[in-house]
Amino acid sequence: MKKLVSILLSAMLVMTALVGCGDKGDTKELRNVVRYNLEADVKTIDPALNAAVDGAIVTVNAFEGLMRLDDNDKAIAGVAESFDVSEDGTVYTFHLRDSKWSDGEALTAKDFEYAWKRALSKEAAAEYAYQLYYLKNGEAYNKGEVAADEVGVKAIDDKTLEVTLESSVPYFLELTAFPTYFPVRQDMVEAHGEQWALKPESYITNGPFKLEKWEKGNIMAFVKNENYYDADRIKLDGIEFSFMEEISTAMASFESGDVDALHRVAREQIPTFQAENNPEFKIFPQIGTYFYAFNVNVEPTNDLKVRQAFTLAIDREAITKVVTKGGETPATGFVPTGMTQPDGKDFREAGGDYGITTTAQVEKAQALLAEAGYPNGEGFPKIKFVYNTNENHKKVAEAISEMWKQNLGVEVELVNQEWQVFQNTRNEGDFVIARDGWVGDYVDPMTFIDMFISTSGNNHPHWNSEEFDNIVREAKLTSDETKRFEMMHKAEDMIMADMIVMPVYYYTNPKMFKEYVKGARVSPLGFVYFDNAYIEQ
Repeated sequence: MKKLVSILLSAMLVMTALVGCGDKGDTKELRNVVRYNLEADVKTIDPALNAAVDGAIVTVNAFEGLMRLDDNDKAIAGVAESFDVSEDGTVYTFHLRDSKWSDGEALTAKDFEYAWKRALSKEAAAEYAYQLYYLKNGEAYNKGEVAADEVGVKAIDDKTLEVTLESSVPYFLELTAFPTYFPVRQDMVEAHGEQWALKPESYITNGPFKLEKWEKGNIMAFVKNENYYDADRIKLDGIEFSFMEEISTAMASFESGDVDALHRVAREQIPTFQAENNPEFKIFPQIGTYFYAFNVNVEPTNDLKVRQAFTLAIDREAITKVVTKGGETPATGFVPTGMTQPDGKDFREAGGDYGITTTAQVEKAQALLAEAGYPNGEGFPKIKFVYNTNENHKKVAEAISEMWKQNLGVEVELVNQEWQVFQNTRNEGDFVIARDGWVGDYVDPMTFIDMFISTSGNNHPHWNSEEFDNIVREAKLTSDETKRFEMMHKAEDMIMADMIVMPVYYYTNPKMFKEYVKGARVSPLGFVYFDNAYIEQ
């Protein structure tokens, strides 16, 4: 492993480029618009259908839910100015404020009822439908077992929405600030079908910004929504999302002043930024896990011993120190750090490391592969590892594939795909091993656990366990917090016992922001909010 680390270090040093901070003496007046490079063009900005961080960054600035999140990601009043909750915590009555859609039409409780039932419908085939299983009969409706009118969401009148849950959910208010819970306009969806979220004339929103244009693969421009109920608070005239996938190209645009912020940073440049104390470079905390998904239904990764061997054969410490360099922590379990139990302990600390160390366990990994019938890698088929086109993902993949080659004697072909194609590849299970990652939707371990239930569109290993589904369901139904956390630990134990994923590291979120961009909030949940942002002249 020392030889590999040395090779990686040498390569990174050669590739490291000194990056300047731009011309500080330029005094020209700046546009009151934040230009944010989002990398690849988003697959969708339909709140019900999006399942990626990039799309979520767009939708949280275009829409607003019943609640929104404060600087600590706790729920505060959004479209709902107040709410009542039953004594048992299962019935919420939300009272909506006077608010409008971006075209001036009044927003009503029916817009929420329609949106939630649409996301749950089998016709929508939303990957995030399971996020609404908290609603009474939400899961049953999604499975076609009951009618839509039996789902626990009902518009009592234009300003009153009644929500009935299967059981008390401690983070339900935070969930209503999540994109899947955003309202959408029924008339626009029905008139334009799948095209409704592609055109400014039909993409009617209710948040701080509205869509002005979308040139696929080039730019997505939003302008201030003057019909937003809190429009006086919005200081920006707009946001422009660009889609430069090559990080080096994006960095050049940042340096030249053509963009104001970068979603990602070239990893080899991080040490330089840190050494220079570059004020434009920031590392934000993030509650998330970078991992590889094993397809458990194809050879050879349908063999547990193969999955275990691959997981133990990598040096996570070398990856975080030599390749990623962004302050990431080697991952020894699936659920990341940053979520506290009722006893005050961090969930990850309490859950342990599942026998995974931060450095490679070569002998143990080799023994497992031999038990699977491939001593020293002999007879092991050359498999493909799929990742989405991205320089950082490529570097991590190259390092890990080299570790597998050195430590297990196996050859892995690296295949990169354009972002939207890659998402379809994972969803359809057309892979052996695929890059993956998950950032929490809310601050609770359940957001990492329930993604692997059988009906989840985010279950990329395509793993099916009725026992696991029942444990997750039971955890969601109990009102006993201690028991709930016990059940979540049991669920994670099953994920790791079957090794359906290979945890690599826990995320941080390095970004570039021009110093004149003020007030933008980067959440540990991956969202970037521009509702309080402004350009300092």
